[in-house]
Amino acid sequence: MGTTRRATRGIDGSEPEAGPPSGDAPGRGGIARGAVTLADVARRAKVSPATASRVINGSAKPVAEELRARVLRAVEDLRYVPNAHAQGLARSHRIAVGVIVHDVSDPYFAEITRGLQRVATEHGRLLVICNSYRDPARELEYVELLRAQQVAAIVLAGSGYHDAAFTKEINAKLRAYQQSGGHVSVIGRHEHVGDAVLPANEEGGRLIAEYLYGLGHRHIGVIAGPKVLTTTTDRLAGIRRAAKEQGRSLPARRVVHSDFSRDGGATATAHLLHDSPEVTAIVALNDSMAVGALAWLRGHNISVPHQVSVVGFDDMPVASDVTPTLTTVRLPLTEMGARAMSMALSGSAIHPTRVERVEAIVVPRESSGPPPA
Repeated sequence: MGTTRRATRGIDGSEPEAGPPSGDAPGRGGIARGAVTLADVARRAKVSPATASRVINGSAKPVAEELRARVLRAVEDLRYVPNAHAQGLARSHRIAVGVIVHDVSDPYFAEITRGLQRVATEHGRLLVICNSYRDPARELEYVELLRAQQVAAIVLAGSGYHDAAFTKEINAKLRAYQQSGGHVSVIGRHEHVGDAVLPANEEGGRLIAEYLYGLGHRHIGVIAGPKVLTTTTDRLAGIRRAAKEQGRSLPARRVVHSDFSRDGGATATAHLLHDSPEVTAIVALNDSMAVGALAWLRGHNISVPHQVSVVGFDDMPVASDVTPTLTTVRLPLTEMGARAMSMALSGSAIHPTRVERVEAIVVPRESSGPPPA
């Protein structure tokens, strides 16, 4: 003969409560750990599933402290693991922010990520970092994945590509993401939708070349990153502008392209000095390449700066640790990350696209000096 259970309403005004499960012994017994569900937690706490969900998923709806304590105690007793996707849907706002970088182990992106992380943490957001390794196809995949995860914002933290087809395709994906309520910000010169933090790459190139010409150098060489990156072309354009202003030239043989790495800098330095032995100053378009140049010169008994001056770009922490300390162009990398994250989290469909420009300055150190007599 069945037993009739009378429905009652919880003191928080929620749905009818369910009684404790049959055969559910106190403590952690009675329910297989792998099978624990939200309904099990609700029964253990003697509250409705809706009340248990509000407590576990951080709903903005108020729940009486007594009920909250019972739910949390049941969660602990049953070792319940909440469903992250359900939590995200239950909360009144998205908590994750997606960041696409070329490689977070690269010191440049590590410093930017510090700023991104700082602001994300201050706003209670979870940072999801995606390394693209400068593969445009992978960046497209990450945008789709982050959109599917309904992240609150996407930050593209690497320089843009000179690739019209890629730009058109990624913009279509980013617009679709924005239409779903997401926000986009970028660091560096892109032709993407969204807000932007623009470092003064061209002006920094002009300033560092002007500094070397001021020291008396007339034969300057450049070891540069990949041609497809806007960062490379912008910094190189600044150097060429300074050369023109000084009545000098920068022939093609004195510009060697490689990747933005220490090994790339060493290899590019070898090629540069082989083809242009008259060079008395080397401009590396990032500090990692400059460190590689210093290592190659030291290995070939070429004194820096007495025979060849070496300068870098970005002013990463390593610049003041190498011997000799590295003259470079300073960009506030951590601040750039912080600005980009702030823009992403304050994005709105009603404001126009925002652009924040970041200045560059030359930081003289031991690696640069006048050319040899």
